[in-house]
Amino acid sequence: MATIIQPLQARLEARINSVNERIAAACARAGREPGSVTLVAVSKTFPAQAVREAIAAGQRHFGENYVQESVGKIAEITRDGPVDGLIWHFIGPIQSNKTRLIAQNFDWVHTIDREKVARRLAEQRDAPLPALDVCIEVNVSGEASKSGVTPDALPALAELVAGLRRLRLRGLMAIPEPTPDEALARRRFARLRELRDALNTRGHALDTLSMGMTADMEAAIAEGATLVRIGTAIFGERKPA
Repeated sequence: MATIIQPLQARLEARINSVNERIAAACARAGREPGSVTLVAVSKTFPAQAVREAIAAGQRHFGENYVQESVGKIAEITRDGPVDGLIWHFIGPIQSNKTRLIAQNFDWVHTIDREKVARRLAEQRDAPLPALDVCIEVNVSGEASKSGVTPDALPALAELVAGLRRLRLRGLMAIPEPTPDEALARRRFARLRELRDALNTRGHALDTLSMGMTADMEAAIAEGATLVRIGTAIFGERKPA
């Protein structure tokens, strides 16, 4: 008897495949290998069942923004045991009173933007766990409303984070202002790449650029993104809070 694929899994599989096709096409235009870009499916506000269906469709990297919601979701999905290759990325603003939960439940953190948060994550990462892979968030568009360290303050923060024993500084992350101007978007992403390269000339070995979402992933990939954070194109529009 043929296996019946549940409608949600079928929809998610089609959307994940479509996003991966976009990634491959963007890589081809940029002269890059498709495997150089990892798709992080942003599952914030969506239930554990949606994540399970995405896992069944082959997705393994998931991004979450809200600590309490995500910790409960992670526990529910893994209650019957670990899932091979499953990687959880925290991609939201970090409150210092939530660092313990983040340090103990996630594999990656993309949004370090100050010393206090970095130190708390390092102190609260349990010793049996591998070092926490982290990115520093940079405000490349200079918006007052945006999180992220300024480019001028980045080198000092990078030195501090790189020296914390339970953290592994992997790269930089940015969320530039939304714009229909692809040239402007590419300049913002290029700025993050330039900042990463400048840190590497100072002795770092950063290999990660977390940048690009549903609307601008092609521009980000053209400028060197290695992690793209995609929510809407996979899970659909989120309900208003």
